[in-house]
Amino acid sequence: MRTRSRLEKPPVAQLAHVELLTPKLEETLWFFKEILGLTETERKGQSVYLRAYEDFYHHSLKVTEASHAGLGHIAWRTSSPEALEESAMSLEEAGVGQGWIEGDRGHGPAYQFLSPDGHQFELLWDVDYYKAPSEEKSLLKNRPQRRPLRGVPTRRLDHVNIMASDVEPNQNFLQNELGFNLRELKLGEGKTQIGAWLSVSNLVHEIAMVRDATGQKGRLHHVAFWYGYPQHLFDIADLCADYGIEIEMGPGKHGTTQAYFLYIYEPGGNRIELFGDSGYLIFDPDWETVVWDVSNKSDLEKSSIWFGPRLPESFYNYGTPSVQPVKQTIE
Repeated sequence: MRTRSRLEKPPVAQLAHVELLTPKLEETLWFFKEILGLTETERKGQSVYLRAYEDFYHHSLKVTEASHAGLGHIAWRTSSPEALEESAMSLEEAGVGQGWIEGDRGHGPAYQFLSPDGHQFELLWDVDYYKAPSEEKSLLKNRPQRRPLRGVPTRRLDHVNIMASDVEPNQNFLQNELGFNLRELKLGEGKTQIGAWLSVSNLVHEIAMVRDATGQKGRLHHVAFWYGYPQHLFDIADLCADYGIEIEMGPGKHGTTQAYFLYIYEPGGNRIELFGDSGYLIFDPDWETVVWDVSNKSDLEKSSIWFGPRLPESFYNYGTPSVQPVKQTIE
C-alpha cells in the first residue's frame, strides 16, 4: 500500500477522460454532438473521440460501439511522469495491475488496472492538447474553442459515478493508492457505507460511488458534464423533452455536493448527469469529511434532494450494463 507524506502531491491530478460503451453508436453520437454540443475530434475503428468546448485535451469522452451500454474505462492524468511510474509499480504490487498499453488517440503510454469492484481504470501522463481549426478558435485566449451553436453545449467533463457492491473497499483503494480525499460520505444502517464522494482537487468530487442495490459489481451509475449556469438545465430539459430524450429526474438540487442537477439517458442507455454549477469548492487543507447518516430520515431526504423531485427507484437500481432491478430497502 502506498504511503505519502503530507507535502507530497497526490499521484492523480485530474479526470482525463471516460470511455462509454453503447449498442447504438450513431444515436449516441447524435445525442452528444447535437444535443450536448460536443465536438468530434477523431475516429478509430468502432470508437469516436469527443470533447466539450472548454476541455483542453484531444478528448474527454470516448464512445465505443459494443453489445451493451456501460463503462469502458476511466482515465486519470497523474501529477507527473514520475507519479505515473511510481503508481504503476504500487498497483502492480497491490495485485490489481493489468499492465501497460502503448497509448491511444490523444495520449501516450497508460497503465491499466482494476478497482476492487472490477471497474477498468488507467493512468497516463502524456496528452495531446486540442488545437481548434481557424473557424472554431475563440476570441478568448483562455478558451480552447468557440462555444458551439449546436444544442445546449456543455463546457467540460466534470465527474464519474460508479456503482459498487461494497463501497468501503473501493473508497479506501482510491484514497490509499491514488491519493484521493474523502469529501462526503453517506452511512446507512449499521454504519454501512452507502455512498462516497472523493476528489484530488478543489471540486467536491471527480469520482463518486454508490452502493449497487442489485449486488452487482463493476457497473456505471453516470457520467457528468458541467454547464456552470443552472438556467442551462432548464434549457436542456426543454430540448430533451422535444426530441424524445428520456429525463429521469430534475432539474433540482442535491444536498450532497450542493449541485444543481438533471439526469437523462442517452439513446444507448447510459445515464448522463448535467451539472448546473460546481456545487461548493473546497480550499480548506484540513477538510473534515461531511458525514450523512441516511438511516435518519432528515439526512436521507436533505442529502439526496435539497429541493426538487424525489429520487425515483431507478436511481438506486439502474446502472449499465443493465440487470433485473430489485427494490431498494435502505434508502
